[in-house]
This record gives sequence, structure tokens and C-alpha cells, in this order.
Amino acid sequence: MSDRTRRDLLRVGALGAGALLAGCTGNSSTETPDTGDDSTPSEEEETATPTPEDTSYSVEMVPVGSVEFDSVPETWVANNGSWADMGIALGLEPPKGVWLTSRYHTQYYDSIPGVSVDKSGMVDLYQDGVSKELFYELDADVHVMDPNFLMNRFKGWKQADVDEVAQNIGPFFGNCIYAQHYPWHDDYRYYSLYEGFERLAQVFQRTDRYEAFTEVHDEFQQTLAPVVPGTGERPAVAVLWGVGDAPEQFYPYLIGGGTGFKHLRDLRVRDALAETDIKDFHGSRAAIDVETLLEVDPEVLLLRGYESKTAAEFENTVVASLEEHPTASELQAVQHGDVYRAGGLYAGPITNMVLTERLAADLYGADEELFDRERVARIVRGDA
Repeated sequence: MSDRTRRDLLRVGALGAGALLAGCTGNSSTETPDTGDDSTPSEEEETATPTPEDTSYSVEMVPVGSVEFDSVPETWVANNGSWADMGIALGLEPPKGVWLTSRYHTQYYDSIPGVSVDKSGMVDLYQDGVSKELFYELDADVHVMDPNFLMNRFKGWKQADVDEVAQNIGPFFGNCIYAQHYPWHDDYRYYSLYEGFERLAQVFQRTDRYEAFTEVHDEFQQTLAPVVPGTGERPAVAVLWGVGDAPEQFYPYLIGGGTGFKHLRDLRVRDALAETDIKDFHGSRAAIDVETLLEVDPEVLLLRGYESKTAAEFENTVVASLEEHPTASELQAVQHGDVYRAGGLYAGPITNMVLTERLAADLYGADEELFDRERVARIVRGDA
């Protein structure tokens, strides 16, 4: 679609306090509809211009409201790996940009036959701030992100900037669903992973893939259920972001709502930090030291920030450093070999199942594949 045509045919959608404009045009049909009338048309009828077929549709999501599209978007950017993974599950080309490409862990696709993502041309939206000019350069048909994230996560963006990008480039469509801790999100609802996934499927008109994924997820949950032990046998875990490969400071994460904690909720682990007065990092931005961690002494350590490492690399660096540390080595999790990667912050439908299965093996000794990878691959291809 040409830039001029797309810009000229923007349609209005609501965004909280300001109006958002959609940025995709329809493909006009030049065929005359079949009326079922075999009579010879009059000269006037022969010279009449046929009415183009209306291909527009709208999709709703708070806080952006109802966003109308004139045709299916072709290019897009995503706030993070949660939304990017949903797009891959729908069989889309990868987004042109995400907030931080380093935190979109595409190695999770390695076990899915035929599914891979090349990030070499993908752009970091955040580069010591977020440039409005970068949005113009990317020229995406839709921006799959919560505009309130842009306006509240750091200084620089205002409602007028959001409206400008939506009007001149393409609409915003998203909700900040990876965690539930931002105070500016308190006045409007969150979506679960599959609620957000369903709405994104509607945007890209691929609801058949979404429906197929819900079947795989339901089967996965049924397979997972007997793997998870009873309440009294579930371990008390501490989810922490380790600082460096030889961590002596940790940012604590309390297990809560959001797509980034779904695999932990599904595995029904007990939150060792929730039983203390330690504050969640999202609210306090504070770290705890090894001595404080020893006071809690969780049965299992689940460490974030190491998803770029393989299991072996994690063992040889992070775990080895804890085993050699005079205080950390006293932790029962370290002594018993129960220190694992926690999984990334951003999880979509594929990522969630991969991480849940991985952690089920770490925590509960599950030694089999818990979801059908071949079926996932077929859905992504559009064959199921």
C-alpha cells in the first residue's frame, strides 16, 4: 500500500482521553457483485462505476478502545516479546522492532520444527529513550503496545505525540500485560495471555490459528496437571534478578499476575519472598544482598537475567559462583543443586509452554515433552 493512500484513508479509533487513527487501507475490488440477474444491463449500468467492497473491521482493547482497520496490517512493531511471540504463533513476519531485542529470546523456538526468528534486522525501540523519529523510520501499519507505557515508563512522550504517530503512521493497539505493577495501569483492566492473543489474532484476521492454539494449550494444561505435586510438596521458591555472572545482589520479584509469571502460576510454586517483608523490585527498585537472601533461605532459587545462557553456561558461571561464595554457599538451594533459570519477563503462547515445560523438568523431574511441538509448527504454518 502506498504511503499517500494509507495516510489519506485513516479511520478513527478511540484512545483513552485522545483519539487514535488507524493506518491501513483496504484493497478495492473492481469486480461487479453477482446479483443473479441474467438480463442484459442497460447502457447506464454498463458505464456505472462499481462500488468497492468495504473490507474495514474494528477490534477493541483497553485502553485504546475500538480501533478500525481498512485492511489487514502488513508491518508492525511490538512492545516486547510477549506480543512478538503471539505474532509468530499467528504465522506473521517478525515485528520490525521491539522495546529491547536482547530480551526477546528467540532461542525458545529452537525446539519447534521449522519455526525460527532472525533478529538481525530488528530494531530496539528503546535507545536511551524512545525517538518519535524512529517510529517514522519504521513506518509500521500498527504499533502493538500500550500507549500509556510510552507516556509513563519514562519522560518524553505525551498524548499529543501518541496521537501524532497514530494519525501519521499507524494506530496503537495493546495493553501492558507482562506484569501488574505499574500504578498508571490501576484504572483499567489487564488481559490474560490468551485474551490478548485473541485480540491480536482479530487484528491480523488469523483467529483460526488462535483457536487452534487454545486447543493445544488446553491439552498442555491437562498433561501438566499430574506433573504438579500436591500443595504440601510444592517448593518455596525465590524469583530474583541476579546482578552479573557472580551475583552478590539480587532484585526480588514477587510472583503475581501478568504473562511473565504465568508459567510459575501454572506450576503452583510457593513464593518464599511473599512470606517476608521484602518488597517487590517493581515497586521499590531496591536490591537485596546475599545475607538477606540467606535469612529467607528458599528451597529453590529461580534467577532471571540469564536467558541468553544455555543451562550448561548458567551452571558453569552463575551457579559455580554461588557455590564458591562464602555466604551464598550456605543457601539450601545452592547446597541441594536447586538453582535454575526462571525464564524471561515476556511470554507469549509458544514461549509460555516452552518455559513451563522446562521448569517442570527442573522442579518436578518431568522427563517428557508436555505439548505437541509438531502441532504447534503446523499451526504457525497455517496447516492446522
